[in-house]
Amino acid sequence: MLLAILAGTAGAAQVPQAFILKADDFRHYVDEFNAGDEELYANIANAEAWDFLKDNIPLFHCPDADFERTYYFRWWTYRKHVKKTPDGYVITEFLPKVPWSGKHNTISCPAGHHFYEGRWLHDPKYLDDYAVFWFQKGGSPRRYSFWAADALYAGYKVRPDKKLITSLLDDLIRNYGEWEKSRLCPDGLFWQIDDRDGMEVSIGGSGKRATINSYMYGDATAISKIAQLAGRADIAGEYKSKAQKIKLLVQRKLWDDEAKFFKTLSRDKDTLVDVRELHGYTPWYFNLPEPDAGYEVAWKQLTDPRGFHAPFGPTTAEQRHRRFIISYKGHECQWNGPSWPLSTAVTLTAMANVLNNYDQDAITKADYFETLKVYTKSHRLKRADGRVVPWIDENLNPFTGDWISRTRLKSWKNGTWDAGKGGKERGKDYNHSSYCDLVITGLAGLRPRADETVEVNPLLPADRWNWFCLDNVLYHGRIITILWDKTGAKFGKGKGLFVFADGKQIARAASLDRIKAK
Repeated sequence: MLLAILAGTAGAAQVPQAFILKADDFRHYVDEFNAGDEELYANIANAEAWDFLKDNIPLFHCPDADFERTYYFRWWTYRKHVKKTPDGYVITEFLPKVPWSGKHNTISCPAGHHFYEGRWLHDPKYLDDYAVFWFQKGGSPRRYSFWAADALYAGYKVRPDKKLITSLLDDLIRNYGEWEKSRLCPDGLFWQIDDRDGMEVSIGGSGKRATINSYMYGDATAISKIAQLAGRADIAGEYKSKAQKIKLLVQRKLWDDEAKFFKTLSRDKDTLVDVRELHGYTPWYFNLPEPDAGYEVAWKQLTDPRGFHAPFGPTTAEQRHRRFIISYKGHECQWNGPSWPLSTAVTLTAMANVLNNYDQDAITKADYFETLKVYTKSHRLKRADGRVVPWIDENLNPFTGDWISRTRLKSWKNGTWDAGKGGKERGKDYNHSSYCDLVITGLAGLRPRADETVEVNPLLPADRWNWFCLDNVLYHGRIITILWDKTGAKFGKGKGLFVFADGKQIARAASLDRIKAK
């Protein structure tokens, strides 16, 4: 129950440090990660990791050691991919050079995740440079599917820099137009090769996929909003209409009413494929499906062991399908069953949107928490000496937690690593997904907005943790602190859910409810 909204207004001056938590209390994680690391490749080196992180990241403290460790581990790995180049900073996917990358080893496939995750860094120069790089410094934004405009606008909602985002508007419009030239079908839907979605060897294959159409809907919506900021009403109206058209077509043509799921539509046969694939949840990443239309029933498949649920899942294809497989033969990167962090992160972001923006009974906060917990548990590797260390790599065996491509690549060329595939430990510290953004916007519940309202809706179930604190979040120029203390004994600020801006309380609730404040 909401006790108070707008309990006070934040002062004009920004507090330059966390309000509750102390950064040095979490340095031990970085020291542990560094000590156990085989530092094969470096942009920002391990020796510089703590200095970078303490100056840039939100702090998170909770009673679950796996969640807390993984949160700092993912920031520690993200830092490795912040690369200084003659064209400014870029964010990489692989640390070693891979032959399918573009300039400066960049790849557009995970770049949307890079922006969603990196928008919480305090220093804006890294993502500002990266945004300009894609469109003005030699980036290849259409080599793979990439929700570019949406990702940039997601960053704007955290740090409203009108000048930067409007300066890229014409680039984003041109980028959208090139997608229309190469991938727009006569019926108004976009098509994509599954490999160009970063989802090779998928069961559903290429066609009019939920991925590319959702990305184009998200980009059209974002371009419309950026155009409004730029005072270009004609462009805003045009792209709002484009988004609406895609929305209607996705719901009419990609929804399988018998299977109750969004699917791929074959280009040649104009029929829906016979498999549910995890990317069918992508429309909710952009809040595309119409509320109150019944589409949320699709989410029941996420917790069904015949659907996508697995101990180290979710799986990328439904397990009941005859072609579902976990293979250690053929291509090392297959999307016909294994768990992929990229798709898991999309699913969890989409799931948070459903729980925040839709009135439904298909999934609950408990389902979100358990799915995030499974994802958290997957961040590990058992070394030959028996040690279990934090790890992020490419694709997972959803039943054992084995990193499949790593196991495969190690066996090639008489046990040596294949240099033509990226070299030794190609997938180590793989930057192909988000995690910290899921903790910030989902679990802790800070919902980024373009206006000056702070909205918090934690997806933590009431019976899981008695406390947590998210602190040092630079948001709209203020330091935001979100604190949950069920008994009031942990942080000494009282019982309940609190939101502070620059150290001043602006909202409070007795329980884990949605609260808003200016």
